[in-house]
Amino acid sequence: MFDFIDITFIDVLDVLMVGLLIYWLIRVVRGTSAVNIFLGILLLYVIWIASRALGMKLLSFILGQVLGVGVVALLVIFQPEIRRFLLRISSSTSAAAQRGVFSKLFRRTHPLGMQPAELEELTAACSKMSETRTGALIVLRHGSALGEIVDTGDEIDARISRRLIENIFFKNSPLHDGAMILSENRILAARCTLPITQRQDIPAHYGMRHRAAIGMSEACDASVIVVSEETGDISFVQEGQIRTMGSITELRLAIEQSYK
Repeated sequence: MFDFIDITFIDVLDVLMVGLLIYWLIRVVRGTSAVNIFLGILLLYVIWIASRALGMKLLSFILGQVLGVGVVALLVIFQPEIRRFLLRISSSTSAAAQRGVFSKLFRRTHPLGMQPAELEELTAACSKMSETRTGALIVLRHGSALGEIVDTGDEIDARISRRLIENIFFKNSPLHDGAMILSENRILAARCTLPITQRQDIPAHYGMRHRAAIGMSEACDASVIVVSEETGDISFVQEGQIRTMGSITELRLAIEQSYK
């Protein structure tokens, strides 16, 4: 009965790829003001298709011209979202390569992660800062290089130490304002500036540290630890999602899982 339908493997693959692309676009613009612009452009496109099908030449011509020059406008309007989209693709590809067969054969015991001693130092520092309500913003580097972020702060290049972390985030320290960047077992830099998320659905009780942590996790594959100066709560942020840690053990597990 359906002999007139000629569906090949390439057709199915084409539909799946388009669906995946739409899914990624929705994830990137979800929760931002750009989603309304995206829906508006989509509505214009649907009206243009309908006007062409109905033979409305004047309307279809005008909308065609608007959509024709709209590509450049889209690149300008959605520049942050497009950049974040491309960074996520590259970060996912990099992480997949690092988890490949050859990397599993030749990698170290703790690839892309921390040695147990450094992990203990980090979590102990977070626990102490939580008790004293010392605000902290700590970025854990994964696949992305983060060179641009490191360049905004002061290079340190020191072994992870609880005393050093606490001293850097001490309120009167000249390096306490900004983010600390960790790469495996080293502190790369401090006082770094992070991108701020543009999402509108962030709860009001989250401050600028949390918004910066979410923005950083949206821009690349890094995960971020936030210690609230107001409440002492510890949050773990990854892929734009924020979780409040109930204990230091939960934080340790979240860090370990983020490197897998």
